[in-house]
Amino acid sequence: MDSPTAAQSHPLEVIDVIEETRDAVSLVFARPAGNRFDYRPGQFLTVRVPGTPEDGTSWAPRCYSLSSTPGLDEHLQVTVKRTVGGYASNWLCDNSKPGMILDCLPPGGRFTVRDAPDRLVLFAAGSGITPVISILRAALAESAAPVDLVYANRDRDAIIFEAALTGLADAHGDRLQVIHWLESERGLPDAASLAALLPTPTGATSAYLCGPAAFMDNAAAAAAAAGIDGARIHREAFSSLTGDPFAGLPGAPAPSGGRAPSEGAATVTVDLNGESTVLAWPRDQVLLDALLDRGLDAPYVCREGNCGGCAFTLRRGEVHMLVNDTLDDYELGNGVRLACQSLPRADELEVGFD
Repeated sequence: MDSPTAAQSHPLEVIDVIEETRDAVSLVFARPAGNRFDYRPGQFLTVRVPGTPEDGTSWAPRCYSLSSTPGLDEHLQVTVKRTVGGYASNWLCDNSKPGMILDCLPPGGRFTVRDAPDRLVLFAAGSGITPVISILRAALAESAAPVDLVYANRDRDAIIFEAALTGLADAHGDRLQVIHWLESERGLPDAASLAALLPTPTGATSAYLCGPAAFMDNAAAAAAAAGIDGARIHREAFSSLTGDPFAGLPGAPAPSGGRAPSEGAATVTVDLNGESTVLAWPRDQVLLDALLDRGLDAPYVCREGNCGGCAFTLRRGEVHMLVNDTLDDYELGNGVRLACQSLPRADELEVGFD
């Protein structure tokens, strides 16, 4: 039986490479048949990039946000910006070409609109526009909510999707406001400067932030100062992968052999892929491993607690999460937890994977 990760990966063909700026390209992948690559605006793909003998690796897994929008774009598109010293981003910018095949994991991530806003405030800096433009286009197509985008860049030449954003603003001038912040003209944005750009929010205004950590700190402070409820301020939390999600599971028991439950194991009812399964959940084993040991096709990407690819809803019982670098207070309050980090803290639990 293939390892769970190998079973999830899929070779995708690059059918177009679009030069967005001198430092950024978009890769368009032919969408495979089936629904495994269905996605929501704001999610990402994990791409396996060839490694080098110099760094001692055969492959370099990296997560890149989808800049395409489901329902509007036929194919999948990710946008990659060069980073100083970033091997994978530079390799993709320099070597990508139509016809190339790259292994990818199905879309993952929790940076998606889920709180029914009647107004969207979007903050992006640099390549942070990648998931934001997908969210923006979906909002304009699927709702009547007004959208405000504040987009920060070093200078005008660094603006990704400038023509697309201009076209959207022209087509939706009554609903969309795009504000460009250029550091070459205005310096680095601080919280007070960003807050001054925002409209008076309604009770259901939501803010979505993507960019460097310092920028998101200032944007979050600006959104709060403008009066947006803190529970409706959402960040994209990206951390570098330290492991290889395309590899097998080192040390994990084979699904056929399973693992002997520890004494006093909890009992968990799992709703996954339209089926309900009851199984023993050892107290010292994270939920994801318990599911994979049983041969269940549970979703995951990083296994490190920083991507949200294994998120589930805790319907009954209590768990302890070892690491959480991606779920915000809103999600935690609604019972969302990470399977790769959750240990049981009750005798009987019920969980569901959406």
